[in-house]
Amino acid sequence: MSKPGRFHYFLMYKPYGVLCQFTPEVPGQTTLADVYAFPKGVYPAGRLDQDSEGMLLLTDDPGLKTILLDPANRMAKSYAVQVEGSPAEADLAPLTEGLTIRIKGKPVSLRPAFFRIPLHPLELPERIPPVRFRKQIPDTWVEIVLTEGKNRQVRRMMAALGFPVLRLVRTGLGNWKMTDLVPGQVVSFNREEVLERLGLGPKGRLRD
Repeated sequence: MSKPGRFHYFLMYKPYGVLCQFTPEVPGQTTLADVYAFPKGVYPAGRLDQDSEGMLLLTDDPGLKTILLDPANRMAKSYAVQVEGSPAEADLAPLTEGLTIRIKGKPVSLRPAFFRIPLHPLELPERIPPVRFRKQIPDTWVEIVLTEGKNRQVRRMMAALGFPVLRLVRTGLGNWKMTDLVPGQVVSFNREEVLERLGLGPKGRLRD
């Protein structure tokens, strides 16, 4: 692992509508470079779709990127998901068994995921622009924890269960929960702080 202080570590609340890279794919797209002037060589350790929001860790530390992105490490990723409809726990139970979804036309088997339907509305910043609602269709917040990161996985899972996603916010990585940040806000940390908040030991290993 790297020596303390050698690398940069940033936590960002990625806003809705921002492409999770530094160059646009088509003219007019808003990218991370439009939100904050990160040092050269700093890139996201993981991705969030353009239409997703929330916790994004950026660094130039290759060792930390390996810890976060290697599927074998099963780093937990937590999401607050607003879905169309009123799912009961029985409707979402297949998440805990491991769904099979299709990506690029091919079936993909997923690891079991944890979910919870909170009793009270989640406290999150307002989305800009706001979610477009249909008065005749209710919506529900669901908290989901994954240990993998397939392409648009949460959206595909919920669509497969019949509950399309209206809003998707990543709220946690490992033991690190995003609190008090607002869209576009960036906070810097040192390596020891990042490892501690993620729930990793000083050598970057997951604690028992």
